[in-house]
Amino acid sequence: MKRISALAALVASVAATPIAAQETMYFAGYSGDFQTMFEAEIAPGFEADNNVDIVFVPGNSSQTLAKLQAQKGNQEISVALVDNGPMQMAVQFGLCESVADPASYGELYDMAKPEAFGGNAIGIGLVATGITYNTEKFASEGWDAPTSWNDLTDEKFDQRVTSNPISGTFGLNALLMFARINGGSEENIEPGFDAIRENLAPKVVTWSSSNAEMAQLFQNGDIDLSVWGSNRAVALKKTGFPVEFVYPEEGAPAIIASVCAVADGPQPELAQKLLQYLVSPEIQAKLATEGFGPTNSTTTLDGELAAEVPFGEERLSC
Repeated sequence: MKRISALAALVASVAATPIAAQETMYFAGYSGDFQTMFEAEIAPGFEADNNVDIVFVPGNSSQTLAKLQAQKGNQEISVALVDNGPMQMAVQFGLCESVADPASYGELYDMAKPEAFGGNAIGIGLVATGITYNTEKFASEGWDAPTSWNDLTDEKFDQRVTSNPISGTFGLNALLMFARINGGSEENIEPGFDAIRENLAPKVVTWSSSNAEMAQLFQNGDIDLSVWGSNRAVALKKTGFPVEFVYPEEGAPAIIASVCAVADGPQPELAQKLLQYLVSPEIQAKLATEGFGPTNSTTTLDGELAAEVPFGEERLSC
């Protein structure tokens, strides 16, 4: 009887012990393939280690920035992921908390360190802006693979090209490159406008800001090449469609996928831990499978994957 009473008391004690409730953490980031990969490959490890449930809030960079502005003073999102341009705006608007222990990010490339964002964000992935082309179509026509931004303006591609408008990051980077190769610069962008209006625009069938539409145009055979990001080319190639991404000889401007802990957001300590987690070599290698070049210089990639993303000194010097 004593043993039964002791066992009953132990069971009652365990049952009465409070169990920590699992927190819910909102993470805003890119929709589509990135969200699918994040939820399947990246979030589970962090959730298990920190007893938290991450809810993904999808949207492009402009949409995420708008959400942060709308919720200022009553934030629901703990961590936000956007392109580096919108991230600089988020920092200026006071929407990002200072990065805790910035010295711990010493293994990041300089462009991704907290200092590159005023101490308020870090870069977790690199995307190159360049040219994506249909390898099967080029082979059947006997065309050489594109090597230059000027190849987009070749007469044979009349109404066979697409691009973001200049309101999008890829389109803006293309404008910058056309300015540079036509005697302009970031401070003198007019030569870029002239080149696009006179030489590129006649070849463009549509100016699309939708990555899904761009992929569909390739798959439907409506276009042969496009101004696009290395990550988007990788995503389309993974579907089995015959495309390759080209780093033009004049250069391929980098986009830095950037994260910050949202100012006055929920779970500030967890948010800082998630930033550290996202730049660990293991997670950086997983991000590379979606076309994001590592920002952590200690990350190692195999030959095929390394060839698909902005990786290594030669690529990063473009």
